[in-house]
Amino acid sequence: MTMKSIKEISFKGKKVFIRVDFNVPFNDNGEITDNSRIVAALPTINHVLLNGGACILASHLGRPKGKTEKLSLIKLLPELKRLLEIDVAFSDNCIGDQTKEACHNLNNGEVLLLENLRFYKEEIIADIGFAKELSSLADVYINDAYGTTHREHASTATIAKFFTEKCPGLLLQKEINSLKKLMHKPKKPLTAIIGGAKVSSKISVISNTLGFVDNLIIGGGMAYTFIKNNGGRIGDSIFEADRLRDCSEILSKAKQKKVKVFLPEDVLCSNEFSEDGLKKVTDIYEVPEGWQGLDIGPKTVDKFKQVIQGSSTILWNGPMGVFEIPAFEKGTHAVAKAVAKATQNGAYSLIGGGDSVAAIKKFNLQNQVSFISTGGGAMLESLEGKLLPGIKAFSQ
Repeated sequence: MTMKSIKEISFKGKKVFIRVDFNVPFNDNGEITDNSRIVAALPTINHVLLNGGACILASHLGRPKGKTEKLSLIKLLPELKRLLEIDVAFSDNCIGDQTKEACHNLNNGEVLLLENLRFYKEEIIADIGFAKELSSLADVYINDAYGTTHREHASTATIAKFFTEKCPGLLLQKEINSLKKLMHKPKKPLTAIIGGAKVSSKISVISNTLGFVDNLIIGGGMAYTFIKNNGGRIGDSIFEADRLRDCSEILSKAKQKKVKVFLPEDVLCSNEFSEDGLKKVTDIYEVPEGWQGLDIGPKTVDKFKQVIQGSSTILWNGPMGVFEIPAFEKGTHAVAKAVAKATQNGAYSLIGGGDSVAAIKKFNLQNQVSFISTGGGAMLESLEGKLLPGIKAFSQ
């Protein structure tokens, strides 16, 4: 599929509709706790401004049911102004005559932020009339919101058909390129580290990655379903009884594809899901009744580190344990450090999925890996081999 690059489009004197992902978290005082999604959009916004265009920024925030002050994008204005170092206008709607007038009066080098797109149900159902009205605000369409490209919404997919000039933003292009590095002629050996609580949410990802990886490391809560399938005693550890067959099929497919699968050998258990419970390291196939595995053990850490540091390309999606509780963060921390070390030694590393990203940031290693994806669900669907609606839209 061929797409125009942002560098192939002239923005001089044009109004540019940029679909950004400003779905950022707030604390109880209404303060932004992580501005990384806004920061990630700055290169595209500045590129348009520096090349003589005007920016109309559109995003969602949360999952509102109708209009609500709590999820208004006006809360983002101070941070956006601070980061861009210019004034930013705000429209308290994203369609209608007043919004059209505000866009019409926008001069080159200026920025207008529209109100939350999801205040309209038409956004989520990809309503063609709503998309057409959004498109009437601008001359050029840019999608820079990778985290929403797996959603077939009005502003991420339907809108594109109304523009002759359209392209991915710099961030979205980086996301596309990072996945190409992983899935098309990657440097070998390639290791996928898949963790998290449930096998069910990662079955399709694991199955598809077996087509291009050399090593598959499985950790986190999902590992116990594999161990149970292999006949292990897992105590009270989390597992999905209805996914045992899936685990068996994955292991069989891995063998067929000659992919080496690494499961945990030992585990840090506790008799409580808390910092305060008793703790001990056991063989993962021998977790006592009344105890649950909450992190990988030291033998497993050493084995996983060895595999990671021998890799030329690394994908990491999902933690190795309940890293949010300090007593059970060592395994995830060790894997994060191993990925960072491999990257320093020349490996390409891609980190994706909310929990993996949260972990790499918690351990302050975000600047020591090659690329951190801004899309959790979008990245997972890409890894499943799907062409995402927000990317497919550029070819329509």
